[in-house]
Amino acid sequence: MASPSPAGGPAVRLPLAGVRVVDMTLVWAGPSATMFLADWGADVLKVESTQHFQTATRGNVARPSKEEVIALRSWRHAYPNDEPGERPWNRFSLFQNHSRNKRSFTVDLRRPEGMEVLESVLRVSDVLIENNVPETAEGLGVTYEWARSIRPDIVMVQMPAYGLEGEYKNYRSYGSHVEAVSGHTYIRGYPDLDMSSKDEVLFADASGGLVAAFAAVSALHRRRSTGEGAHVELSLVENMIPNLGEAIMDYTMNRRVQDTLGNRDPYRTPQGCYPCRGDDRWITISVGGEAEWRRFARAIGRAVLLDDPRFRTILARRRNHDALDEIIAGWTARRDPNEAMERLQRAGVTAGAVISDADAYRDPHLEARRFFQTITQADIGAYPYPGIMWRASATPNSIRQPPIRLGEHNGYVYRELLGVTGETYDRLEREGHIGEDYAAHIK
Repeated sequence: MASPSPAGGPAVRLPLAGVRVVDMTLVWAGPSATMFLADWGADVLKVESTQHFQTATRGNVARPSKEEVIALRSWRHAYPNDEPGERPWNRFSLFQNHSRNKRSFTVDLRRPEGMEVLESVLRVSDVLIENNVPETAEGLGVTYEWARSIRPDIVMVQMPAYGLEGEYKNYRSYGSHVEAVSGHTYIRGYPDLDMSSKDEVLFADASGGLVAAFAAVSALHRRRSTGEGAHVELSLVENMIPNLGEAIMDYTMNRRVQDTLGNRDPYRTPQGCYPCRGDDRWITISVGGEAEWRRFARAIGRAVLLDDPRFRTILARRRNHDALDEIIAGWTARRDPNEAMERLQRAGVTAGAVISDADAYRDPHLEARRFFQTITQADIGAYPYPGIMWRASATPNSIRQPPIRLGEHNGYVYRELLGVTGETYDRLEREGHIGEDYAAHIK
């Protein structure tokens, strides 16, 4: 797949052009993996069904009322203008976020003919990615042995929460559960709050998606030299635990169980999130080493702190962190967060204003880099979307296709890719395999 040239010249061939991916993923971790592959040129075919609605992928329910939309709206469960619209499944915010640059086709895999269609697609594909509960995939017959019997050099990536074996193999799990089982929920938060006060962060989904895409590309690279396919098993929990390596190793070596640190750090002192002028405005500051401490004290006009015995060394500052926080908050509270950030950054101090979603859209730095891209999707309209997550020299890239609508590319998959005749296409449509709307029985 090619990316348009920003200068209006010939299209640029993206690095994964020519790779076709069968996408059987759901919710967040899996779809983000296939998004990364699609962004860089892979032809990603998302397998969907008009006869089955997967909760938390294209919405919580297929046809919510406006009252339900308003009652359940959140940062990832939103609809444009709080309107479900004629086809709510094409307007769900979480799905919109990771469904760009892909294609969607529909087929009912619970019927033998549906599995035959999937097998035909797999024969002309390079990668199969799925992140279902293992017993769900196995119940359909979707295993590496099955995939390899159809396409011997297939790369199959499976992303179950807990792996393909072991006691937790078939446990249902979302990102919040992976966070908990990996230990991340335990070590984050404020020291005076219990576990019930901790919100979701869902880092495991984002991390799992990126690593799964990397694993798929690595396996494809190996296939190029050996001609052999690969079976990649990525347990989301096992992928998450190495991100907590310091805490795990501290227990391994010292039998210390890490507690919550809030916004503080065991090595950088002072560090915290401090109030600024205005309603709910904040700045984060992190000072490391003696040289940066001296620059910080002078930048806030408190060079006298350098001679204060409470703050003369990093150990002293750590012991007196509460008192130091009060001094810093007194300085930040009189300033706009961006003003304070710029002043500290000019002095060589690590600091960043805490911004909201709305702030991000009008952030001058992101505007200068043209990060957000306005995309038009037929069932939504035109909105700015977060852009491609990294840049590559000599390979300009962009969001080439808007978030996919259910069954939008049925014609491409069935007619162009598989060569299905018009008569067969019409029959599959009548039988509920092919469509752009969920069946009437799905609410």
